[in-house]
Amino acid sequence: MDPLNPQQAILGPSGALGPGEGRRQADNSQRPKPGRDRGNKATKIRQFVVDAAQLLDGRHCEDVLIFDLRGLSDVTDYILIASGSSDRQITSVASELRGFADERSIDRFGSEQDASTTWLVIDLIDVVVHIFEPSTRAHYDLEMMWNDAPRIIWQ
Repeated sequence: MDPLNPQQAILGPSGALGPGEGRRQADNSQRPKPGRDRGNKATKIRQFVVDAAQLLDGRHCEDVLIFDLRGLSDVTDYILIASGSSDRQITSVASELRGFADERSIDRFGSEQDASTTWLVIDLIDVVVHIFEPSTRAHYDLEMMWNDAPRIIWQ
């Protein structure tokens, strides 16, 4: 893993999520047509990422940050980063977040975790969520990589 490679830093430990070679697009048959519904989708995604940050905070994750990557990344619009205190908490919170995304009809590409569950990534296409164990988070330091991206105030 090259922590200075933005593609890998967004997608996670192996640089690609889910089966296959790289990132596939979600099924667009249920997506709104471009044009008049585009603003609604952007509002829905922004509200989701704020609500997801609040969910992580409410489940005792620490240092929850949202970076707005619109215009800075071709891969996603937002990155949500949080720290969990144990592999059990990280796994549990990720499962709850996937259900939360499903309830909100947020497209999900997949998720991935490293072998010891110190870094778990959920790719929601428009939002990529990273839940780290604190020392792994410090090692990869995604905050430094995306320091030029605006942060979303979610509290």
